[in-house]
Amino acid sequence: MIAQLGLKCGIEIHQQLEGRKLFCNCPTTLRDDQPHFTLKRKLRAVAGEGGEVDIAAQQEQTKDLTFVYQGYYDTTCLVEADCEPPHELNQEALYTALQFCKLVGAKVSPIVQVMRKTVVDGSNTSGFQRTALIARGGSIKTGEGEVNIENVSLEEDACKNLSESEHERVWGLDRLGIPLIEIGTAPDIKSPEQCQEAAKRIGTLLRSLPGVKRGLGTIRQDLNISITGGNRVEIKGAQDLRMLPALVELEASRQKELLKIKYELNHQKVKLEELKRYELTPLLSTSSSKIIEKTIKDNGKVLGIKQNGFAGYMGRELQPNHRLGTEFSWRAKVKAGVGGILHSDELPDYGITPEEVGRVKNELKCAPNDAFVLVADKEEKAKVALGAIYERAQEVLMGVPKEVRKANPDGTTSYLRPMPGAARMYPETDVPLVRPDLSRVEVPETLEEKFTRYQKEIGLGKDLAEFVAKSERMPLFEELVSKYPKIKPAFVAETLTSTLLEIKRKYHQDPEKLTEEHFRKLFQYLDQDQIHKDIIIDVLIDMSKGTFDLNNYASLSTEKIHKVIKEIVGKNKGAPLGALMGLCMKKLAGKASGKVISETLSKILTEGHK
Repeated sequence: MIAQLGLKCGIEIHQQLEGRKLFCNCPTTLRDDQPHFTLKRKLRAVAGEGGEVDIAAQQEQTKDLTFVYQGYYDTTCLVEADCEPPHELNQEALYTALQFCKLVGAKVSPIVQVMRKTVVDGSNTSGFQRTALIARGGSIKTGEGEVNIENVSLEEDACKNLSESEHERVWGLDRLGIPLIEIGTAPDIKSPEQCQEAAKRIGTLLRSLPGVKRGLGTIRQDLNISITGGNRVEIKGAQDLRMLPALVELEASRQKELLKIKYELNHQKVKLEELKRYELTPLLSTSSSKIIEKTIKDNGKVLGIKQNGFAGYMGRELQPNHRLGTEFSWRAKVKAGVGGILHSDELPDYGITPEEVGRVKNELKCAPNDAFVLVADKEEKAKVALGAIYERAQEVLMGVPKEVRKANPDGTTSYLRPMPGAARMYPETDVPLVRPDLSRVEVPETLEEKFTRYQKEIGLGKDLAEFVAKSERMPLFEELVSKYPKIKPAFVAETLTSTLLEIKRKYHQDPEKLTEEHFRKLFQYLDQDQIHKDIIIDVLIDMSKGTFDLNNYASLSTEKIHKVIKEIVGKNKGAPLGALMGLCMKKLAGKASGKVISETLSKILTEGHK
């Protein structure tokens, strides 16, 4: 079905980089402890290079929010606070971006100009995001054909959203300025499955680069989707690769239903009358609706508008549990901050009686095929909300509006803002032009090449090879395998991956507390035969707790092991093998491996029977 809709889809992938921030020397460390200071700002939209103010920026400014920024003296600086000009572009980040360009065959620009992109939702203290187009072109291969790359850029990540209320948003400065590689594909993707495959392919290439961050939250995807007759819709925040097919399919279905509604309404020659807001508070003053009761008690008002020809359409489902009326409600919430709307397709309900519905229809002079929408809130907010609903109803008659939507966990989407345009871009005059030098850029080994090498040269199984290659501890794995050749690589890989999962799930300990230095010490002790590999879980748990003491785990000599086991056998004559083994393991826990204990016990028992 999707193929018949003429699906076009492109992906924008954002990957965080390690090291320092893009325009200062602060580390890319994310914090969750108490901030050292806070700043408060108001932001306003400004004209771009062409002299026009971006529509998305205008919408954000109408909310008149106060923005609070939390920072740290030791990991954030005046650049993030927008109290100091940006420094030169981070050359290590540029190098990583150029490595990716080589991997996909992108054509690098001879001169790179950093630009400012207007963003006034508070996610940047300056009111804009710095971004630099590095290259165009290149491609990746998928099972359904080639997907071309349209742009490779370097940009700074936004602040971390900590909380928000009706009048205020709180942001964390620790994430602001972390370098991002942004990769945008052409709309070459023709199926939900190809979208997922392309995202995986680009993600795998990015994780092949030594300079990228690893772990949850370090990579995110945005989707651009349209169908024949529809419009490009951008879906933000698609972090879970598993949800990409659902997001593509449900957005294509949403556009299909919107086009159906447009066709039906146009066929009926439906036209909206000029916007007129009706004062309905006196008419509903005795309503038992809790929403209306509370509004009137708080000195608010109930306002309504008539929507010609929309009867029955407000309840039409566009996505699972999301109807056309839901689209109107989202628009009203985003533009006016109201809690929601009530529309005639869902009434009588919510405490509103059939008689009250009839009175509203009479007041608005509704014909049988007309609908109405009610908003109960402060008068000014209600007026703005009804204006937003009227605007969205006009868009219904035109089909699919260009807009930015948010990815929801169930694969549906909700309205965020209008689609921004070129008006929001203008040059960054505080950062000098950059002239990339490709001659010194070396292409790294890709993850696919690592998978193959780990299997053929090191002897790992396919699943373990992929697991450790994708792990954030992959560089440590290669270091340990090279340094300790007598320890099997598979054992090293399992210790750095599956063993940590076992510690978390079975023993309920936090393996995140283990540092690379802990693992270096662990394998040093193993290589020097100071501990046995059978008890590494105990060692790692103690290390994570900060209670590790090598003296508690020091191995015994063969003679001492033989002596201890012989004493146990002598004191428990006639005991079965299993019982003796249990006593020996208890006595020698951490001092000898189970294999050595078992072999020594068997040897002593055999000698005793001779």
